[in-house]
Amino acid sequence: MDVKAAIKAIKQGEISPFYLLYGTEKYQMNEFVTVLEDQVLTPEERDFALVHYDLSDTPLQAVVEEAEMVPFMVPRKLILVQDASVFTAGKDNAKMEHRVESLLEYMKNPAEYSVLVFLVNQEKLDERKKVVKEMKTKGTLLSFTPLGSEDLLKWIGKKVKERDCTLEAGAAEMVVRNAGTQLQTLSAEIDKLCLYAGKGGAISINVVEQLIARNTEQNVFALVEDIANLRVDRALGIFYELLKQKEEPIKIAALIARQFRIILQVKDLGGQSYSQQQIASQLSLHPYAVKIAGEQARKFQAAQLKQILSRLGTLDFQMKTGAIDKVLGLELFLLRLAA
Repeated sequence: MDVKAAIKAIKQGEISPFYLLYGTEKYQMNEFVTVLEDQVLTPEERDFALVHYDLSDTPLQAVVEEAEMVPFMVPRKLILVQDASVFTAGKDNAKMEHRVESLLEYMKNPAEYSVLVFLVNQEKLDERKKVVKEMKTKGTLLSFTPLGSEDLLKWIGKKVKERDCTLEAGAAEMVVRNAGTQLQTLSAEIDKLCLYAGKGGAISINVVEQLIARNTEQNVFALVEDIANLRVDRALGIFYELLKQKEEPIKIAALIARQFRIILQVKDLGGQSYSQQQIASQLSLHPYAVKIAGEQARKFQAAQLKQILSRLGTLDFQMKTGAIDKVLGLELFLLRLAA
């Protein structure tokens, strides 16, 4: 079952006794929990019926005891369990001893008045574990992974529409380029843009550029994009702006090297017929970042990218040893690169 199907079932009153939510997209995970809360509990019931646990400081068996306990003054309770590392691979470093068998036993005959929700902020579960296998058959497993590039832009459009605003052509892409791909950050920036535009207002590219300040990484991302498109003056403008913000030239050079390394890796994997999603998973990147890197990769030969990375390695050594002025070194690098 996917997230949309699970939400539809919840709204129809079909509530599972167990939910195991996992993945790296916390914002969507929290949105799902909110939908579940609204369906299972009324606002008046939440003080008595909404229970939070963290397995880093609470044993799993205590959570099971809570689930078995009859709720007080409410017909049903919702139990949210954070840091559910018992479902993942690797050694659990917590000092708490978790008796997983207590949960396995409870799953055979769960209480009808309790809904257990386990939240795992990791990309994968350990499919070999019995508790994961049982959860697949007795409960609902839902994966929350980063949205693909097209889905991300659709998500932005949907959020803007919900706030009774509209986006002009190219504005959604500019929001991502300036704010990044984290949904929590994007949601806050969309609120700001719609507040500025007003009810029924339109958000243009210029408005996005005025209101959303890029962080250092996004500035470097834009700088490399300008280099790829031979916009030397704009690239240098971004560089000087970073210097005004007291950014260390060595750090800027390292971020530029990281971006060119990503471009080379995306070019290499794309040449091996990897899909955008596969490349994103392989490199632990957001699919939108892979899409943009792919566009940039088409403007360079692999040999050029390797030569650029070699120059950056030499520049890093020179800056750290004092063989060249750091600002001058980066200026010369950018000018030679553009040439």
